[in-house]
Amino acid sequence: MSTAQSQVVIVVGAGPAGMAVAGSMAKAGHQVIILNRDIKFGGLAEYGIFPAKLKLRGGLRKQYWDLLEQPNVHYFGNVSVGNGKDLTVDDVRGLGAGAVVFTIGAQGTKAIGVEGDSAKGVYHAKDVVYHFNRLPGFGDRPFEMGNHVAVIGAGDVMVDIAHWLTRYKKVERVTAIVRRGPVERKYNPKEIRSVCANMDVDGIKKEFERIKDRMAAVGQKADEVLKGLTDEFTKCEPSVSETKMGFKFLASPKRILVDGNNRVRGLEMEDNKLDPKGDDTVAVGLKQLYEFPCDSVVFAVGDKVDETVGLPYKGGMFITNPNRTGNDPDDALFQAYDEQAGKVIEGVFLAGWARKASEGLVGVAKRDGDWCAEVVERYFATKNSGGQVKDVLDRLHALLKVRKSHPVDVKGLRVLEAAEKTYQGTSDCIGEFKYASNKEMAELIIRGKA
Repeated sequence: MSTAQSQVVIVVGAGPAGMAVAGSMAKAGHQVIILNRDIKFGGLAEYGIFPAKLKLRGGLRKQYWDLLEQPNVHYFGNVSVGNGKDLTVDDVRGLGAGAVVFTIGAQGTKAIGVEGDSAKGVYHAKDVVYHFNRLPGFGDRPFEMGNHVAVIGAGDVMVDIAHWLTRYKKVERVTAIVRRGPVERKYNPKEIRSVCANMDVDGIKKEFERIKDRMAAVGQKADEVLKGLTDEFTKCEPSVSETKMGFKFLASPKRILVDGNNRVRGLEMEDNKLDPKGDDTVAVGLKQLYEFPCDSVVFAVGDKVDETVGLPYKGGMFITNPNRTGNDPDDALFQAYDEQAGKVIEGVFLAGWARKASEGLVGVAKRDGDWCAEVVERYFATKNSGGQVKDVLDRLHALLKVRKSHPVDVKGLRVLEAAEKTYQGTSDCIGEFKYASNKEMAELIIRGKA
């Protein structure tokens, strides 16, 4: 990718999609300004990957450091964008950059929509993941799980939460509640190695016996599927707890049951059957309800974008241009769109989970960012040069000063990195030591730079 004229691009968000956009645009010779809500860069790569995966996290971190230390990349951490935040969308658009790309992820949370979902002991998976990754606002918040935890879902996020519960919380039992059957499980078999030493294999066999007739009704052979599932329990990480992990298949939570203190005591569940749908299946309720005792419930039900940001929004998503352009990648998919005015928002683009919530992980987000950079490059080819980077940065610094914001630059991040390294191995953090509060981090950076 190359351009005859250098432009200024503001990227809002420093997760995998934002860093991919920034990397592509910087490589093409543009000036890139990154505004990030968190003090640390990384987004999902820093606060979404299981913290014990040091090799993966370390590799991504090195790439991001290399990018941020380029002379045409300007990092502003601890700067939030949205209504009532450090900067509004209009503030950012008014800084004079040639384009603004929002890569702020899906920070909203889907309503669980089950009666009793406000009870003590009901959690969203994203909040739990943020907790064990020590994202400020979540890392030091208590998550009381009790002895038996029900995790709703059958994907990699369920496995990560089960990993935390078995290895670090050491609860008595974890049960993955799955609307459909074992054939339809979504987790990566390699991920299950983190918990398979704790699997209650006898309990899983009984569960297959319970549902085998319903599996047979759609041509699924329970014995073969059971063998396939348990054959994946190889190369298991050594168990460090007595926790038992199991599954409850063909089950949908209908209501959260609570005690007199509004604390979870169980789930009212509905038995399901499978109906064929093309090459796949759907779960259909059988109207047979039963109680399932548990002490807490974690819902891995996906995410939506944050409607308070100030971008046009509908149905859990920011609105993109409905008028396809036919380019590859299609420019329209990445252009923010004002439905009321019936036109694109000039120079504003979306990528990553901000464009398509909960779609894939780091690799998918990076590809989306790379595609978005191509779209922005095409946009620049049709426009005159935007403002000079010095002017844009001067306006940004002035505005942040007025708003009494305290942005963190790369030098500040290096101070923080050095401080956290001194604590490695001396805390109960998973993987690496991390401060869990913005206040602590900001004070430490100010002291270190003094």
